[in-house]
Amino acid sequence: MLLKTPFREVKVEVPVRMDDGSLRVFQGYRIQHSGARGPAKGGIRYHPDVDADEIRALAEVMTWKTALVDVPFGGAKGGVACDPIQMSQPELERLTRKFIAGKEIYQAYIGSSANPGLRDFAIAALMVEGKQVQERVSFDVNPTSRQILENLVALGLMEKLIHAGARLHQAGCNGCIGMGQAPATGRISLRTVPRNFPGRSGTKEDQVYLCSPETAAASALTGVITDPRTLDMEYPRFAEPNGIRINTAMLVAPAKQDEIVELEKGPNIRPLPAFDSLPDSLEGPVLLKVGDDVSTDEILPAGARVLPYRSNIPEISKFTFSQIDETYCKRALEYQTRGSFVVGGDNYGQGSSREHAALGPRYLGLRCVIAKSFARIHWQNLVNFGILPLTFVNRDDWEKIDRDNVLAISDVRGAIQRGSKVTVMNETKKESYEVEHSMTSRQVEMLSEGSLLNLVRRKQKTLEP
Repeated sequence: MLLKTPFREVKVEVPVRMDDGSLRVFQGYRIQHSGARGPAKGGIRYHPDVDADEIRALAEVMTWKTALVDVPFGGAKGGVACDPIQMSQPELERLTRKFIAGKEIYQAYIGSSANPGLRDFAIAALMVEGKQVQERVSFDVNPTSRQILENLVALGLMEKLIHAGARLHQAGCNGCIGMGQAPATGRISLRTVPRNFPGRSGTKEDQVYLCSPETAAASALTGVITDPRTLDMEYPRFAEPNGIRINTAMLVAPAKQDEIVELEKGPNIRPLPAFDSLPDSLEGPVLLKVGDDVSTDEILPAGARVLPYRSNIPEISKFTFSQIDETYCKRALEYQTRGSFVVGGDNYGQGSSREHAALGPRYLGLRCVIAKSFARIHWQNLVNFGILPLTFVNRDDWEKIDRDNVLAISDVRGAIQRGSKVTVMNETKKESYEVEHSMTSRQVEMLSEGSLLNLVRRKQKTLEP
């Protein structure tokens, strides 16, 4: 009987202002089928024929799916009766915001090491001044830098945040890359950080939503996702001070040019491994085949378990692709000297500009990634560390390659020097694919040397007397 009847059903009417100024009311449904195994999990379906029966059935399916793969979640589903094809992107965004408003949150997180300025923290401080955050919400404040922290204190803004219930953390990356402030499993965390790739927060089954400082602060006060414009308050105005405190006493000058400085390294600080140059030919198995939008967090994750090894490439490489295939490292080590391939979809390597997402695979023997397309920064990092990035000329060739197929590129050094086109042989299936690179002549030289560092070292030697 527990699985026959949904745990909770909510029918809502969602008023949305359309682009032409008219007001339309959409019918929506939120159904939690079961929470016996954990928080109810499910997405939102937009379709003209959505009704309660369909969303009820889909919520039940999610209960069975989460149970079958043995993750600690129940089943849920949301749905709105609308035709998304006939709606503009702004209209869909307004509809989504209205529909999700009111969902309970676990955490509201303001700050990051990447982009927030003084204004982001100041607005939040003014919004919560004289109020208290909802008792079950963790309101986390992560200053961008010590300079931001010092100025928040000097302007009296930090006192407003702390008095309202904010939890202050050390300046740095911290929760943005899973170094603390990890949200509860399956609970909503609103964050003003730049990225929310699955598992990046340090919780594998997270629900991180990106939002503005205003939305984070408003939701911290109410305990649910809240449009700040619905609060009974005037929009706070913050004027930047005429002068910003800059503590130059904290700046450390570099050593003099002729001064010898001994580098102190603990046992977990290891030198960068030596990488060999590109061989005349490549041959190895496809150890992994992935789809579109694989992020650098999936290639080499962040988090408190991984990041202590940032200066120890042999150790951190053990986590390579662990979020996709936990067997990758063990299998790759078998081909560490021979070399291996990875095949990817579109936008391979999106997300953080994490050099370790190239360093880790390179240490394990990855010599070539063939993808439909690459994220720009990761593409450059692959070249920097001697991994050949190639794209399919015929995108449909992606379908023809399977994991464990043995691929080969003969005269690879000559091929990338002569032009942009390269032929890849599938020795397992006895077929070939045309691929291409977009490297400059300098990047070709860099990759041929095995890495940018190898190239710099060689050129330095030529300058020595």
